[in-house]
Amino acid sequence: MSEVVLIVTTVASGLVAGLFFAFSAAVMLALAQVDDRAFVDTMQRVNRRIQNPVFGLVFLAALVGSLGVVLIEFTAADDPRPAVLAGAVLTVSSMVVTFAVNIPLNNRLDAAGPVDAIADPSAVRRAFEPRWVRSNHVRTVLSTAGLALYCAGL
Repeated sequence: MSEVVLIVTTVASGLVAGLFFAFSAAVMLALAQVDDRAFVDTMQRVNRRIQNPVFGLVFLAALVGSLGVVLIEFTAADDPRPAVLAGAVLTVSSMVVTFAVNIPLNNRLDAAGPVDAIADPSAVRRAFEPRWVRSNHVRTVLSTAGLALYCAGL
């Protein structure tokens, strides 16, 4: 059972790391080239659409699975696997960044209201984009390193 939990957690973590990477490597680079209204409108749409059952299940599986993996590793008869524990710490750390930085920024962007009613979309963008992109790079690195360590521990 413990290996099944680790495999499911590894796959879920890989999907989340891949999503973060896609934003770092392509999505935000493309959005950097659009005007302020298009940027705000697109990110508001993405932030609303990502809140769906499929993403929620995968994200939750990575988070809860990581916590479960730690519990299993410390209660198993064998010694805990350092790579698996480090993978869990890094994966959970990427989720902490998400909850501490990215989600609050997403919520503030959404609270700005419909893009057509925003008086200064440039100011809204400036308050969002640089910090969101930086923290996304951080969570990309953390989650990718966590995934690599999970794979090493399999």
